[in-house]
Amino acid sequence: MTEKAGASIFSRGGAALPRAVSGDGAWITDATGRRYLDAAGGAIVVGIGHGRGAVAAAAAEQMGRIAYAHGSAFTADALEAWVAELGPLLPMQHPSLYPVSGGSEAAETALKMVRAYWLAQGEPDRTVVVSRWGSYHGNTLGALDLSGRRGLRKPYEPWLGRFEHVSAAYPYRAGLPGADAIGSGAEAVAELDALLARVGPGRIAAFVAEPIVGATLAAAVPPDDYWPAVSAWCAHNKVLFVADEVMTGFGRTGTWFGVNHWNVTPDLLIAAKGATSGYWPFGFVAAAQHVADPLIASGFVHGFTYSHSIPGAAVARAVLTILRDERLVEAAATRGAQLRAALVEALADEPWVGEVRGRGLLIGIELVADRSSKAPHPRSARVTERILTAAKGQEGDGLLLYSATAQANGTDGDQLVIGPPFVIGDAELDRIARGTAAAICAVREG
Repeated sequence: MTEKAGASIFSRGGAALPRAVSGDGAWITDATGRRYLDAAGGAIVVGIGHGRGAVAAAAAEQMGRIAYAHGSAFTADALEAWVAELGPLLPMQHPSLYPVSGGSEAAETALKMVRAYWLAQGEPDRTVVVSRWGSYHGNTLGALDLSGRRGLRKPYEPWLGRFEHVSAAYPYRAGLPGADAIGSGAEAVAELDALLARVGPGRIAAFVAEPIVGATLAAAVPPDDYWPAVSAWCAHNKVLFVADEVMTGFGRTGTWFGVNHWNVTPDLLIAAKGATSGYWPFGFVAAAQHVADPLIASGFVHGFTYSHSIPGAAVARAVLTILRDERLVEAAATRGAQLRAALVEALADEPWVGEVRGRGLLIGIELVADRSSKAPHPRSARVTERILTAAKGQEGDGLLLYSATAQANGTDGDQLVIGPPFVIGDAELDRIARGTAAAICAVREG
């Protein structure tokens, strides 16, 4: 009998990845004992830091009592306690929460809620959902179609095309050819008015957007007039505003949620990542009362096997406690300002850096071939990937950064995203700034 080959992991990062064995605070250690400063929080996920025993204990304690009960048959103390504590922090009145297993599931759930809401309201023709180019809302097919990240969409274009897209709020590249970027609230409203005229009145169901664009446009902060103008347009035209807070939620930008910076109230909010800080696959959709009530009354046809996870809620509650008790949201605001200032100083004379931007501990670095023209590097040069490799391989401890690419015109362009745990210290902030500058310089000098 022929011996079968062993199975292997379908690797996302290549065949020679180091094996992570432990984490503590802002650090990850691999199987050889080498340490890495996690300036990316994984995928801009880890807020409370690695190695939190209290969170692991909360999960173990809950699973020791009960690990699974289907959400259509039971609720649980962990779920009810988590919702009660989180509710007052959400930027909406009397929300109802639908827990799922991550950001993509949350996006899919929100889309179904939008459709079910308009059916319950007796407006079945409201089928048009609008998002933005340069956005990211997940990798399942519906969420990918909602997203405006052209490189991720391209292989699956024959299966996409049901949603509309408008320009990104991306001041750095506003008006440049191929960027699909605008720099003011007035421009945003003009585009939305044009779309409304094209599709017809009573057709647009929802507008979905990240308050601050995360991994696709590297912490692109909209102009101050953008969200007041867009939220007012949505309210005037009876369009549901869905805030994608998967990356910006739970303190990442220095406030509990990204929309707090503009005092905007969404109709639906989706979250994941920071909700459990990477300790459990978990996310949720929060629906404001005026949206949730008709959904509940009419019956919302939806569900996943692992939605309403009881251990997930226990973990989320433990993370929420740490964020609140240790004032880590405030720490993200303070440390973010420090880190941004340190990066601006370290990169002031770096010709490849066009802009350093962001809020809190969501920081982006736009890389360019020429500062004055903002011309991007060709994607074939793989500048971002080479900088990430240089940072990870630095002498002594490695430095982990996060990538964003192709933002300049859908093909070319390079960016770095920095989003360390909120427990980061002064020496570590300095190491991130110096290490990032050194990695960019090393690749440029090649």
